[in-house]
Amino acid sequence: MARVSIMRILMVFAATAMLVDMVVAVDYTVGSPNGGWDLSTNLSEWASSQSFSVGDNLDFQFISTHDVLEVTKENYDSCGLGSPISTTVTSPARFPLTAEGSRYFICGRGAHCSQGMKVQIDVGSTAAPAPPQTTPPSSPTPPQTTPPSSTPPANGPTTSSPPPPVRGVIVDPPSSAMSLKMTTGSILGFGVLMMTLLCL
Repeated sequence: MARVSIMRILMVFAATAMLVDMVVAVDYTVGSPNGGWDLSTNLSEWASSQSFSVGDNLDFQFISTHDVLEVTKENYDSCGLGSPISTTVTSPARFPLTAEGSRYFICGRGAHCSQGMKVQIDVGSTAAPAPPQTTPPSSPTPPQTTPPSSTPPANGPTTSSPPPPVRGVIVDPPSSAMSLKMTTGSILGFGVLMMTLLCL
């Protein structure tokens, strides 16, 4: 009986270790994979296509003609350089996203900020989303009788061609793709789980 209790405790420990390790921080390289911290990347479009959470990291990679200033919302809006929260002049620069809310980054060199080299990062919580509410089924809606439109939907596929390849530059893999990392905890948890199942 004691052996079964120990096995159950080990199984719970292993499952918990694996679940905890699945909530992994994501490292986002600003502008990646099709751009970077530069004047040619649409940084606001890039940021709006990401889903930043507490625990993630923001990585800026740039050449010596740029820098990274973390600034207040007022300085972000006006491209003001006075009293930045932080200034980083060497690449790469990493900013851990440690709290919910918005953070603001600009390039302080020349007129780069006013030319679009700035990004607002909106950080959400790491909590799991609430389960969907269950509602009783409603009465069926009658089918529409209007003929389909001949214009393509606004969010449909586009025919724009991809950007030309960049030559002579090493490009990181897409940072926006969530990748589960096998950490010591998840490997250990998986091993304990397998050993427990074999012993039953």
